[in-house]
Amino acid sequence: MSTQLLLPAVLALLLSGCVTSEVEQIREASESAHLASGKSVVVLSRRDHGNHEAEADFTECLAKALAEKNIKVYSQQAFLDALFPWLEPRAAPLSPDALPALLDKPEVAQRIRSTGVDYMVWVDGDTEATNTHGNMSCGLAGAAPACFGFVTWDKQSAYKCSVWDLHDRRVVGKTSVKATGTSFIPAIIVPIPLIARTQAAACRGLASQLVELLTSTPATGVATQPGGSNTNPPAAGR
Repeated sequence: MSTQLLLPAVLALLLSGCVTSEVEQIREASESAHLASGKSVVVLSRRDHGNHEAEADFTECLAKALAEKNIKVYSQQAFLDALFPWLEPRAAPLSPDALPALLDKPEVAQRIRSTGVDYMVWVDGDTEATNTHGNMSCGLAGAAPACFGFVTWDKQSAYKCSVWDLHDRRVVGKTSVKATGTSFIPAIIVPIPLIARTQAAACRGLASQLVELLTSTPATGVATQPGGSNTNPPAAGR
């Protein structure tokens, strides 16, 4: 088979059956935050420079998704500025369990009141690439550059969050999401990356759970919802 015929066949196979992700959503909540008109939410990622710090583009995606559902979202950067220096990486809590001690500080409570923010969505997690296989080589084919080979790797986006009532200083709900997928780069003269956008799928799944948690009364217990293809996920993603 000629290169001209082989390339479309490979691409058709990959696009139809290989670039997918599965999303698992788990929610644990006994009550809803019941957002009233005018109340606002801030989406905040864990503030350290180590592992499992949610990426800025993920929290931005989540905030945008909530805003699109008519939830009033307060700017993360404005909130960090208002609470300086308590949420700087060197001083910020590293887990939700450490938040009450911060929220109990009178000066912190006063700063929070000045922002008008009612609820905080505390996000933890990250996107990782693992299990890389295959190889690729590039060089000159005659007078033109060309690459040949096939590289694949797995991706996992795992995030969890807790929703805090900043006035009562208590958790009103928790939710988590995990998206997995496999990315490919086939190269027959030209490398063509086919990326599994697991982060976008995770954002979509987590936002859906948060909207339900913040605006309706959830059922008691744990619910698991499988996801599907990630070929057309909304918002930003990796």
